[in-house]
Amino acid sequence: MDYERVFSDAIAQLKAEERYRTFANLERDARRFPLALWRPEGEEDRPREVTVWCSNDYLGMGVHPEVIEASVEAARAHGAGAGGTRNISGTHHPIVRLEAELADLHGKQAALAFTSGWISNLAGISTIASLLPNCLILSDALNHNSMIEGVRRAGCEKKVWRHNDVAHLEALLAAEPAARAKLVVFESLYSMDGDIAPIEAILDLCEKYGAMSYIDEVHAVGLYGPRGGGVSEREGLAHRIDVIEGTLAKGFGALGGYIAASAAVVDAVRSYAPQFIFTSTLPPSVAASAAAAVRHLKTSSAERERHQHMAWLTKHALRAAGIPVMDNPSHIVPVFVGDAQKCKAASKLLLERHAIYIQPINYPTVPTGTERLRITPGPAHSEAQVAELVEALVDVWKTVGLRFEEAKIIPLFRRAATAPAADCVYPEMKKAAE
Repeated sequence: MDYERVFSDAIAQLKAEERYRTFANLERDARRFPLALWRPEGEEDRPREVTVWCSNDYLGMGVHPEVIEASVEAARAHGAGAGGTRNISGTHHPIVRLEAELADLHGKQAALAFTSGWISNLAGISTIASLLPNCLILSDALNHNSMIEGVRRAGCEKKVWRHNDVAHLEALLAAEPAARAKLVVFESLYSMDGDIAPIEAILDLCEKYGAMSYIDEVHAVGLYGPRGGGVSEREGLAHRIDVIEGTLAKGFGALGGYIAASAAVVDAVRSYAPQFIFTSTLPPSVAASAAAAVRHLKTSSAERERHQHMAWLTKHALRAAGIPVMDNPSHIVPVFVGDAQKCKAASKLLLERHAIYIQPINYPTVPTGTERLRITPGPAHSEAQVAELVEALVDVWKTVGLRFEEAKIIPLFRRAATAPAADCVYPEMKKAAE
């Protein structure tokens, strides 16, 4: 067999379908985030300054001075790595503190940290469901790949309910024996469309039909709720949820994932999940930086308020220019393209002509025909950068031949006049940059 040809053909197929992904060589500037240096292929020695508009470090906590200092201090004190798995090397103190912060954040008895949000979903869902006798998993149709893989790994019967359709969920639950173990898995905020789940209605059904509830708050922790506990905290529902899963890599700006639940559930996952047992622990520096971010956002609302303002402003500015923003109630700003080739062309043009980095979102992340640019405004973006983004997208839309919507005339920048200083959300960063 010609092994090399098999792999070459597989890549060629992706390219033919406009699904082949390339990654920009970027260097984040911790002092001037969201600015970065882009090193084009073949011109690595001539970097260009670009503005990043698609980072999942939603609040810029990855460059917050307290978070950076916590990481540096922990690395100096404990070294670069964790020394192996927790079963072999023990549990280092920074991760103990991190898990205590996470349990407190969600009002749960315990929490367990993993190396990523993808792994925490895979381990959490599969282990919990596999331990429940004859478990039926009911999964929202738009759940993230990590949740889908967790459902598959569990080896249980599954049923998929139409996205956010509580009537369909109830019909599926009602068809099952009352005594059967059931696990309902869903997200609070769906990151590609930006819509939010009807959490209270879903929990009502879980309680009515005796099902466990498992919510993914990955794109909401840090960003919503009075202490950053996510949409479930904002709506006063966290105490009714059996398992809350989240990430440390987005709103908290670090790395890793976690589950928070009762002590018995967490201990069972810790004891049975191979994804936990056989994986090296997060390094102390990462655990310390994540804990610092969690602690900060429990008491500081400035980042959340500025973040929501910039998302609001960006949506309104784009709509006023006729750019087709997909409507939703969250901070996600998806701009509809609907064609894989044009989506990639738009992204390329934004980077090369306008020094704006927005990665194209194509299949399999979203269905074919719904390709989009996913914009994530942050608290460190400025009103001036929003204006530059709008001007650039209008130019790209005309150049690529994309469809404009009817412009919605609204008072765009009236609210911006009372917003916090736009240059930088963290005064320490601004001073360092100067």
